[in-house]
Amino acid sequence: MTQIRKGSFIKSVKDISIGGALAIALLSGISLGSCSSNEEDEAAYSYEETTFTKGIRSHIKEVKPGEFKIISEDNVPPDSSGAVVTYLDGHSDNLSPEAAKALIDEEIRTNQSSVGHHSGLSTMLLYGGMGYLLGRNNNNGYINNYRNSGGANASGVYSNPAAYQKSQNTFRQVDASRTTRTVNTRPSGGRKGFFGRSSSRSGG
Repeated sequence: MTQIRKGSFIKSVKDISIGGALAIALLSGISLGSCSSNEEDEAAYSYEETTFTKGIRSHIKEVKPGEFKIISEDNVPPDSSGAVVTYLDGHSDNLSPEAAKALIDEEIRTNQSSVGHHSGLSTMLLYGGMGYLLGRNNNNGYINNYRNSGGANASGVYSNPAAYQKSQNTFRQVDASRTTRTVNTRPSGGRKGFFGRSSSRSGG
């Protein structure tokens, strides 16, 4: 019969107790870490999307060679937004918001120090409804910077005070149509949980 010394037995029990406590602590850490990780994952797989149910169509007219004025601006469905430009010779162009942005960007690139200090087409687009719409996009913050710096001249791009006041109401209608929602891009199958089992997020 094997003899077990009393001291050895007590030491073994102590080791088991310490080992058990360590295991519980580790498992608790895994559980807490899992909750934190889940929250971080949710943030990584989601973003806020802002949409507008109303857009703007600007009517711009050439009044002198190379000089333009905004005649009127109206609310339209978003996919109908743009600018109708009428020239002195009678022909007209339809500019999409993307085309308007290209003209504004070209103006900023080539004449940065004088942006907004003339009555060219790019100025009408920047300070009118097209610049306003483009500035709603988070990637176009620089457009808002130019619009804000030329705020005192904004009314000057319109043909008369009534056209300017109407445009301000048009802008308010666009703002009122704003909708923001959280979009979750996590794959529909979810992710594998602890020990390879599929798990759903839980609090804690």
